[in-house]
Amino acid sequence: MSPSANSTTGPVPRFAVVGVPGNRRVALFQDAVRAAGLPPARVVPWLHVLRGEAAFHPGETVRMDSPGEDAEVERLLRAVGDPARVEGTALWYTRFISAVRAVARAAAASGAVLLDDPGDVAVLFDKRLCHAVLDGAKVPVPASPTSGAAAPVVRDWADVRDRMAAQGMSRAFVKLAHGSSASGVLAVETAGPGRVRATTSVERDTSGRLFNSLRVRRCTTEREVAAIVDALAPDGLHIERWLPKAAQRGRAADLRVVVVAGRATHAVVRTSRSPMTNLHLGGERGSLDDVRAAVEAAGGSWADALAVCERAAACFPDTLCVGVDLLPATGWRRFAVGEVNAFGDLLPRLTGLPGSGAEGLDTYAAQVAAVLNRTRNHRATATP
Repeated sequence: MSPSANSTTGPVPRFAVVGVPGNRRVALFQDAVRAAGLPPARVVPWLHVLRGEAAFHPGETVRMDSPGEDAEVERLLRAVGDPARVEGTALWYTRFISAVRAVARAAAASGAVLLDDPGDVAVLFDKRLCHAVLDGAKVPVPASPTSGAAAPVVRDWADVRDRMAAQGMSRAFVKLAHGSSASGVLAVETAGPGRVRATTSVERDTSGRLFNSLRVRRCTTEREVAAIVDALAPDGLHIERWLPKAAQRGRAADLRVVVVAGRATHAVVRTSRSPMTNLHLGGERGSLDDVRAAVEAAGGSWADALAVCERAAACFPDTLCVGVDLLPATGWRRFAVGEVNAFGDLLPRLTGLPGSGAEGLDTYAAQVAAVLNRTRNHRATATP
């Protein structure tokens, strides 16, 4: 059962959510707020933020959500007319982080409280910076020659090929530094000079423009791979060793684990016949019970796997909620963190893990409950 505001004494949190009005993310959060017996969250559109029109009320608790799925917001952030286009992520990052900082300034000026730290968000949306932060905290991550702000810039396919060779990588993921939802990702395999292939959802038209597709395809020539990488490189690239993943029922498997207020609360298994397990690219939800059983049968610990996610989230202590992509190695004994996502909580109808404190709550309700708990704890410590 969701916590009720009626069970608290004194003022209850008043939420404002910076998001896209009518978007399913905002709707699910509003459902969670309503179920907790709280007043509806005031929606502050990203469009207003980008136009310099956002303002907050004293004492509001401000939650930022994804700016995606709004064509006008996308145009202002990336300066492209077609949201399916891949290019423009470097500009998107610069403008989005500027908007996030504008939210932080407006919130501070009005006495509102942010649930997402702008510095954390800036790192989470740069895979190179995020990888370095995780690695520095001894969180297991795939090896990378592009980790950290001091890493040399990847200018083109020749640089990718050289970095892979220098690191002894015959297989690697090449990702947009500021990409999301597998946009611009290539799973690259090499087997000697000129023997290159890649799996990707990127489509390239006759004029060389790149588009996201819902169809995962195979590029079978180095020339084709090079053309895509060369077009992506100006937006910034991140390279990671392609770790062999454990399988579930013959399909590659990984997990999205949501961590709220430092605790792993929700997990979903994603399986695929391709290297990309994203559900919108044909991935399917797997069995979490089977994962736990496989881990225990291999002599591992499910609690330790969740602890890896909590250690990753602890690198961003001023952000209430993150989604961690957990990569199980073949054999189910070891785990690494692929990415940490600022807006990785869109898991509709998924309720909390046993023992997590979020049993019966979806990811949004768990966040509302965490804010209520903080409020209660603050009152308790403030009472003489």
